[in-house]
Amino acid sequence: MNIYFRCGLLLCLSWVCLLSLTHAQPLDATALQWQRVELGKAGERYPFAMYSNKPWSGDMTRVRKAVLVFHGLGRNGAGYFTSAQKMLNASGAEEETLLLAPNYFIATDAAHHAVSGLPLWRGSRWNRGEDAANWPRPLSSFQPIDDVLAVLADRTKFTSLEIVVLAGHSGGGQLMHRYSVLNSIEGILRGVGVRVRYIIANPSSFLYFTNERPLANGAGFAPYDSSRCPAFNDYRYGLDNLPPYASNVSVPELFRRYTERDVTVLLGGADNDPNHNQLDRTCGAQAGGGNRLDRGKNYIRYEAHLANSAMPLKRQAFEVIGVGHSQSRMFGSKCAARLLFGLAEETNAAGAACGALQL
Repeated sequence: MNIYFRCGLLLCLSWVCLLSLTHAQPLDATALQWQRVELGKAGERYPFAMYSNKPWSGDMTRVRKAVLVFHGLGRNGAGYFTSAQKMLNASGAEEETLLLAPNYFIATDAAHHAVSGLPLWRGSRWNRGEDAANWPRPLSSFQPIDDVLAVLADRTKFTSLEIVVLAGHSGGGQLMHRYSVLNSIEGILRGVGVRVRYIIANPSSFLYFTNERPLANGAGFAPYDSSRCPAFNDYRYGLDNLPPYASNVSVPELFRRYTERDVTVLLGGADNDPNHNQLDRTCGAQAGGGNRLDRGKNYIRYEAHLANSAMPLKRQAFEVIGVGHSQSRMFGSKCAARLLFGLAEETNAAGAACGALQL
């Protein structure tokens, strides 16, 4: 792929997103409920499902940190919210932390959830930024994230906000990785003094900036033989044929901007099953490695391969020792709970240990 291939993002700077609480929707027999919120600019607002530890109609002036956790292919935002809330409670920072768990839905979810009127996606396409299948206008799955962040950037409402943490596991890790590369709204948050941190855990695949892929046994990187997989560099594995959300940013600028972002990759040390039932086994994904652990380690080396002294990486990477494909154990690990909620590692006795990976 030509490194000067044009890509980028739809930058929404001409309007202020609005988010308002309407009514809560019951999830199931449990007491946990998701809130139906409205997102987007005036005249184009849309409803979305969100678990939250605080009502949006309440006072947000004490909120110093906002944490968004993104579910995997099971679209089980309730489980992610519950696990995260336990860690938040243990940290003692409930009062100053806004915890959100967005929930994407597909058409078949209507059998168990009140999804009438919500945007719905086809299968797992929400985890790559594609448009909702039932919406009258293009609505990328990245757009709700943009719209929530635009609200968080409103200093009249979030007067004390210092940092936003965006964390995804599995399918949510794929969503978060691609979003960390493609979004332009981070600049708005940074412009009002709010830091942004991305935590990407156990994704099935990564987005490559060039046509290079890892050689066997960690022997470096080389242009991939497209005869083995003609679509290996198509989005979501590469930057060819990007979705409409992305436009007008050159690949060098896209990578330069990405190197400056605060990104942490978490890899389960036991998430190495090449036959896992949720592992992406398409040839585009296989070009990055045979299992999630190998793909993650390869991509960490790839980022360092592309970076140089003029573009130092702002990165952390950890292997969560002995943990497989489990969001609760990954996000409950000593390193993740610290990064998410400031939970001191010495007090997180049940959390799995983390080993720093060489960048």
